[in-house]
Amino acid sequence: MHALANPTRFLKLARPLTGVCGIVGILLVALGSYGGLFITPPDALQGETVRILYIHVPAAWLGIAGWSSLALASIAQLVWRHPLAGVAARATALPGAVFTAICLATGSIWGRPTWGTWWEWDGRMTSMLVLLFLYFGYIALADASEERTTVSQAAAIFGIVGAVNIPVIKYSVVWWNSLHQGASITLSGSKIASELLWPLGLTTLGFTLLFAAIVLMRMRTILAEAKTEARMARMARA
Repeated sequence: MHALANPTRFLKLARPLTGVCGIVGILLVALGSYGGLFITPPDALQGETVRILYIHVPAAWLGIAGWSSLALASIAQLVWRHPLAGVAARATALPGAVFTAICLATGSIWGRPTWGTWWEWDGRMTSMLVLLFLYFGYIALADASEERTTVSQAAAIFGIVGAVNIPVIKYSVVWWNSLHQGASITLSGSKIASELLWPLGLTTLGFTLLFAAIVLMRMRTILAEAKTEARMARMARA
């Protein structure tokens, strides 16, 4: 990680990676979505509505993974004073919030024909809603920082403390009675029929690569804006 501490070295690597992750991600999402919508059969119990899982599951994964990455970047900022940690955390917050919102929206749409309700205050749905609010809080704290290439110590601490919600999301279906089903894919195997499973792997990997491309793009933008602001400040003092 310290090898990428220099912004110039980081940008040299990030520029090609942004394009590669973005293009490959779009292709995988398109292929997985086509397979999920037009090739796989309907589910025996849920029928055609099961197809929303190809968006809902990757969105849930990225909402959780986004905050996990944000928390790790916050630790790197506080403990190792990594110069790009605050930039990474700030760049991750918005796409993480977007995917969390997509997870909640698609889950609500999926729940209406499956459970007979748009929303249920069960542990999984409520903890995901809390995650969305945590993202909003972090974005507000990060934007309050005067320094663009980092975030305040309070924002970094908030990012770490907010990670407490991640295990709550994971184990909520075990700890409380819930309409939400438990984990369908574990180390011991999958409860999803194999003919329905393969497009999920494609869309999950594709959206993950797109997420990475968005974060890299946002980091490059933040660094470019900071460089421009510094140049303008020097010109104003001259």
